[in-house]
Amino acid sequence: MTAIANTSSEKIQKQSKGFDVHALRQDFPILNSTIYGKPLIYFDNAATSQKPKAVIDRLVQYYEHENANIHRGVYHLSDLASNAYEGARDIVQKSINAAHKEEIIFVRGATEGINLVASSWGRTNLKAGDEVLISQMEHHANIVPWQLICEEKGAILKVIPVDENGELILSAFHKLLTEKTKFVSIVYVSNSIGTINPVKTIIESAHKFNIPVLVDACQAAPHLSIDVQELDCEFLVYSGHKIFAPTGIGVLYGKEHYLNAMPPYQSGGDMINIVTFEKTTFKEAPHKFEAGTPDISGAIGLGAAIEYINGIGRSNIHEYEETLLAHATQKLSEIDGLRIIGTAKNKIPVISFSIDGAHPMDIGTLLDFEGIAIRTGNHCTQPLLDRFGVSATCRASLAFYNTVEEIDFFADSLIKVIKKIKS
Repeated sequence: MTAIANTSSEKIQKQSKGFDVHALRQDFPILNSTIYGKPLIYFDNAATSQKPKAVIDRLVQYYEHENANIHRGVYHLSDLASNAYEGARDIVQKSINAAHKEEIIFVRGATEGINLVASSWGRTNLKAGDEVLISQMEHHANIVPWQLICEEKGAILKVIPVDENGELILSAFHKLLTEKTKFVSIVYVSNSIGTINPVKTIIESAHKFNIPVLVDACQAAPHLSIDVQELDCEFLVYSGHKIFAPTGIGVLYGKEHYLNAMPPYQSGGDMINIVTFEKTTFKEAPHKFEAGTPDISGAIGLGAAIEYINGIGRSNIHEYEETLLAHATQKLSEIDGLRIIGTAKNKIPVISFSIDGAHPMDIGTLLDFEGIAIRTGNHCTQPLLDRFGVSATCRASLAFYNTVEEIDFFADSLIKVIKKIKS
């Protein structure tokens, strides 16, 4: 990661040809808000993203003109809803280059997707003495489900360590990878420090031992292009609300033969073939894993969000966000007493930091009065922050609708807040 000296808004625009951030901001109604009389500066995108009008309008259209339950009705509204829902599955399939639409399972979010795999695959395949491998930088949602299933089955959870820069120690990973390892679950991009992990290398190494791999792509999905066939992962999850879609919807990708070999995670309507009091038979994926009435509008909204991102162009987004990250890193690095946690070479625009003599919660609270929304706390990554000797950090996480002017105002406000706390 290279800092940009004397970066200006005009220079960033020139470096990101064809990318008009100020025009794109008009697509997001909430960005016109004021907080305590100050323009909203939203720097908590790693927690959840704001929603463009295209997504909001699509939800309204569904509820005003298409609202019905899916897959069951023979009437017109049900056909409209079913086609829109399954159309969203097609959009997701193409967006991550899955081989078959049946490999796309709609879930409530990445947390449910990981729990589904840990429960359904893990309960079927793990036994006492087996090992599951995760990393030190995982979100709690990719730690706790594996802890629980390992406790239940008598398996052992092993952890890939992280170095001082916030990068995985791959030499340690290779040593941990043995014939006892039965599953690897790894985060693509750290939600708290922004590190982009070499997941393709990890997957290739695991496959030498015929070990399946799950990729947590929650933070990758808004910032990077994802190709599951190129990665060759067995499973991949992400949450819709982090990629400008509604809350309550997410995606689990799984290779078709893995999904069809796994038992249902939940049971109920619409995931069965035949029910008698003696025995029930189940559909194949994806419907086997979508019991009951799903989040129909959420799936449709997710499809709209993906189409919106595709309209901007992922390469345009990536290029622009790289310049934002470099500028923000430079500005924060100039502040006395500020320590950036996680300085990996490959990052998304997420910066966690601590400040000598100032508690993150105090910083976040005072910045809020300036209209600036950042995240403070452990970011559901307590083991990772323990690694760096801190219990909490401030985190500024950027999206393509953020601007260099916002970064400059944030840095100036942060200096004022620090002086106020320490005075």
